[in-house]
Amino acid sequence: MDLTVINEQGQQISSLAAADETFGRDYNEALVHQVVTAFQANARSGNRAQQTRAEVSASTHKPWRQKGTGRARSGRTSSPIWRGGGVTFPNKPNENFTHKVNRKMYRAGLAAILSQLARDGKIKVVESLGIDSPKTRLLADKLKSMGYGKVMIIADSVDDNLWLSSRNLPNVYVVEPHQADPWSLVKFGNVLITKAAVKQFEEMV
Repeated sequence: MDLTVINEQGQQISSLAAADETFGRDYNEALVHQVVTAFQANARSGNRAQQTRAEVSASTHKPWRQKGTGRARSGRTSSPIWRGGGVTFPNKPNENFTHKVNRKMYRAGLAAILSQLARDGKIKVVESLGIDSPKTRLLADKLKSMGYGKVMIIADSVDDNLWLSSRNLPNVYVVEPHQADPWSLVKFGNVLITKAAVKQFEEMV
């Protein structure tokens, strides 16, 4: 698979031959769905919680007498069928959301996403991507001149200048190859990657 190499003005200057095992695989929708779903599930903190009828703040006094009122019998206002009562089967923080995905499956799914982006022309390669000083405007202007608004940048080495310059750009995500995840690749769509990072991907996947 040949990837397009561009300059700082967004113009194509050459092409880079990339390994088909990483950038030329067939797209497996079921595998990609499983990998992305597992990544999102494993990122959940599991901090949601609901209260049982024993935990809600409610009186223990019987609302009304058992018989003779014509209403349904009731013992406590913490009943799950009452408004403000406890939940019958509440969610708790110790709930396990993790999905197990084998390493080969994860890497194959990552390669399938990269391959589809490459076929769609959404992956562009640059020699390097350096910023002289940690200023957001410098990175924003450079990406604008390349024709990017929303982009995921994959650099072989992320220095402080590049990282600090991208923090305040909500549509820019800067990572190194080992930090790239399937959800971000699908979310951002456009990928700007350095030549050295391409080689790192080929060694990883």
